[in-house]
Amino acid sequence: MKIENNQEQIQKNESPDLKESRHTEGGPTPPQGTPQEGGQQNYFKGPNIFNIMLVIFVITFLINTLFLNNLKKNVQMEIPYSQFIQLVESGNIELVELGDEEVAMTISQTADLQEVEQILFPAGRDQNIPAPDSGIILTAIRADDPQLIDRLTENEVTFGQVQTQTGPSPLVNFLTFWVLPIVLMYLFYSFVIRNAAKKMGGAQGTGGGLFGIGKSKATEYNVEKHVEVGFSDVAGQDEAKESLMEMVDFLKNPGKYTKIGAKQPKGALLVGPPGTGKTLLARAVAGEADVPFYSISGSEFVEMFVGVGASRVRDLFETAKKNTPCIIFIDEIDAIGKSRDAALGSNDEREQTLNQLLAEMDGFEGNEGIVVLAATNRPEVLDKALLRPGRFDRRIIVDKPDLKGREEILQVHAKNYILGPDVNFRDIALTTSGATGADLANMLNEAALLAVKEGRDVVAQKDILEAVEVVIAGKEMKDRVMNPREREMVAYHEVGHALVSALQKDGPPVTKITIVPRTMGSLGYTMNVPEEDRYLLTRSELLAQITSLLGGRAAEIVKFGEVTTGASNDIERATKLARGMITQYGMNEKFGPMNLESTTSQYLDGRNVSNYSDETGTIIDSEVRKTLGDCQDDAIALLRVNTAALDRIAEYLLEKENISGDEFMALLKADQ
Repeated sequence: MKIENNQEQIQKNESPDLKESRHTEGGPTPPQGTPQEGGQQNYFKGPNIFNIMLVIFVITFLINTLFLNNLKKNVQMEIPYSQFIQLVESGNIELVELGDEEVAMTISQTADLQEVEQILFPAGRDQNIPAPDSGIILTAIRADDPQLIDRLTENEVTFGQVQTQTGPSPLVNFLTFWVLPIVLMYLFYSFVIRNAAKKMGGAQGTGGGLFGIGKSKATEYNVEKHVEVGFSDVAGQDEAKESLMEMVDFLKNPGKYTKIGAKQPKGALLVGPPGTGKTLLARAVAGEADVPFYSISGSEFVEMFVGVGASRVRDLFETAKKNTPCIIFIDEIDAIGKSRDAALGSNDEREQTLNQLLAEMDGFEGNEGIVVLAATNRPEVLDKALLRPGRFDRRIIVDKPDLKGREEILQVHAKNYILGPDVNFRDIALTTSGATGADLANMLNEAALLAVKEGRDVVAQKDILEAVEVVIAGKEMKDRVMNPREREMVAYHEVGHALVSALQKDGPPVTKITIVPRTMGSLGYTMNVPEEDRYLLTRSELLAQITSLLGGRAAEIVKFGEVTTGASNDIERATKLARGMITQYGMNEKFGPMNLESTTSQYLDGRNVSNYSDETGTIIDSEVRKTLGDCQDDAIALLRVNTAALDRIAEYLLEKENISGDEFMALLKADQ
């Protein structure tokens, strides 16, 4: 059993980030095989024509000798006419074909093969001669024998007249088996292999490679192929839009900047969590800028062939140079931009690609008029040479939107849906604290699906709120039936969360309590929604969160005298908060303002790296245990004082299954 109250707290190095909380409880190296920098070209030198023809002749000879001769082998064997008559009279012939000049016979399947061999080979069969039963065709020169038909009839042999077919002339055989294969193989070499070799040794910047493998795969957008997305379609990222709009305006109106000495930024790196709109911002730039826009993913540079990535980078920038001013957008640049430190698992192909990119962005030859945009959610793994000014001059943070941003994002996405008059975007934005733009778009779509499912032609407020719960906790499992005791435990567990949160000074307000199982593993949950976005948390507020998380377990102890497995997720999150207070936030008296853990991949999984010894780790574990124990004791004490309210609200929840925040507060005030 897993009971979640879905109260999330995403932690950062500097401070806890309440925006994340949804309180529901050197120089380029020329690649091998590519033209060198400086204009010299390494053309492919293939074998001369004599060697080519010699190889083709040898191949043709082997094919004719080993293969075609084997096909001809054992096709037919000519015997004397007398032996033919003996075979007929022996009854071992099944079919005779009468030609104008020869007869062909087929040995019967029931023939006495020993007798047949004695007739055909009176002195014994040589080992090089195939056996009669090996599928050979026996033929004989037709003699002037007026009794032949009578003999065939008498021995019950099937016969018939056929037209004698003359085989092809020696000239035809020579042309078919010798000249034609040689010509075909030479043409194959001339039009395929030589063409590919020419591409491999082509001029610098052509980017061809074998079968065009080194050619850039970037998608070009221009006046004819325009992107129907602008800055008006991007909401909740005002600072990022402002930075990009400046770069676009520089490309459109360079004069007003250059006259006072301003230089065009070489590039901008979009950094942020997945789903925050980095790629959407790039598309908006493509739609707003009246210049060619080249879009490519970082993974499209990397192939199994060494040097292909560098060739594609070279080809991309050569194309861009011909169409300046222009913008190049590289999505997921961490695929090729990882640090060249061996500890991070770099390899030669990626290093060559990265070296070429570094040279193109800010090498010996300047690329005036080319702006490079890139996006990543792993900035910590990028090479330092890539991040310096002159390459990526700007680092634009595209973070999760705040309350105002979420409301604006909902309004933008809502243009595609028919909404009811009761829809309140601010209430939804409050409920979705920590959600990204992609999350909000998904929630609206889920709401539309729910409305259609219920037979309505507009999306109502309840549809959106239900969609929020679907995204957070999954769909309701209406067919899951819990036994009465488990159901009672779940009810007390969730009411324990809500009561402890409401009875604390710094606890977040309760929005909903439910004991309806959800598909993501929860048997029930308590939803807490903050009244406003917070960017800092105090020590007392963090302790209040931990106490609320342990409130469900405390209710089990107070009511049943034992605990269940349902608090596993609560314990995990409470432990994470308690450890963060000690190792990252300096909120422990024993350690004080000492950093003991560093956060890596802050925009992805937020893994922590330990910076302490084993002895210190033991002390940290002890302090974490003490913090959790004190918080649990506080929760138990609160619930023992308010046992009547705990029982009353739990009974109401068992009856209704769902309680809103207003209903909960009314029940709580009635007992006070």
